[in-house]
Amino acid sequence: MSRPRKRHALSTRLWHWVNALAVILLFMSGLNISNAHPRLYWGQAGFARAEAWLELPRFPGWATIPNYYSLSGARDWHVLFSLVLGFSLLAFMVAALINRHMQRDIFARAREWSPGNIWRDIVEHLRFNFDHGGGKYNILQKIAYSGVILVLLPLMILTGIVMSPGGEAALPFLTDLFGGRQSARSIHFLAAWGLCLFFFVHVALVLVSAPIRQLRDMITGGRDDAAA
Repeated sequence: MSRPRKRHALSTRLWHWVNALAVILLFMSGLNISNAHPRLYWGQAGFARAEAWLELPRFPGWATIPNYYSLSGARDWHVLFSLVLGFSLLAFMVAALINRHMQRDIFARAREWSPGNIWRDIVEHLRFNFDHGGGKYNILQKIAYSGVILVLLPLMILTGIVMSPGGEAALPFLTDLFGGRQSARSIHFLAAWGLCLFFFVHVALVLVSAPIRQLRDMITGGRDDAAA
């Protein structure tokens, strides 16, 4: 008799927690870096206040790493955990393609993109019913997870390379791809807050839908009832 398949593979669980830690530390150290120059620009704009499209507030110490202003210290944290983020994402994506988690659970099939199916999914979410549908994830979950894995995280990594002098020198075409270093910085900021929004929505939905079971499953793997 074959053993029941885990709901979450070991590679998925490891990446989930490593990625969560890396994203939190990157976000908090990024806020400290932002305090050094809290203005955003597009293209090849300079550093004049009049050229900025957005001026940011100064973020308090409790929200930053370190918890006091230190550009060099924040950069050290940021560089270290950017490497953790990049290599762990690569390892997860390779593993997810090999064990078919990406194809089976993350990529949405053509029929799932119908307006009727998406609307039904929205209605079920408003009813706090998150276990509807035949697969592990419904269409809104697939859109959110694929958006994070395939769009926001790669954007954070690529724009981070552009902002790094060494990375920009090694891959100069990326600067042109994003329309200039200042544009890359703005996109990096927007992607970071997109990840922040996903994080809080994700945690909120876990809290209203069997949080103990979901946490246990993401630690132990749980049991894939759909495969039973």
